[in-house]
Amino acid sequence: MKRTQISYKDIEHQLQEYKIEISKKDHLELLNDKVLLINHIPTYFLHEGKYIPTLKYLQQHQALKKITVDMGAVKFVVGGADIMRPGIVEIESEIKKDEAVVIIDINNKKPLAIGIALYSSAEMQEMKTGKVIKNIHYVGDEVWKAGM
Repeated sequence: MKRTQISYKDIEHQLQEYKIEISKKDHLELLNDKVLLINHIPTYFLHEGKYIPTLKYLQQHQALKKITVDMGAVKFVVGGADIMRPGIVEIESEIKKDEAVVIIDINNKKPLAIGIALYSSAEMQEMKTGKVIKNIHYVGDEVWKAGM
């Protein structure tokens, strides 16, 4: 695995929207030009040129709007499937189209996947069928295993 040490100044502007605190003392590495490790913990990954928080980061911090799925959808979501409207039981308001969101299950409220909204929350509320979230990172994928 290719590890490249990077400086705080190289990425601080890209992480501002998540309001996280990184100091100059933190150890920052880019793993395989895709996963940002902060103090050896996979914290962000690159998706289409933008840093998005990893599931491991989201287990400790709330940084993305949430979509809640029923327990019947869980095995599909953690297998990498896109999120279909019938499996969704709750949609956080003010989600914008193309925004990164975290997928959680209704019982445990734990992060299962991160996806890109294909519609706004208002549009999703109106829908009854169809794909509404593109799954880009899920439990067990290469980003999840990074840094292990």
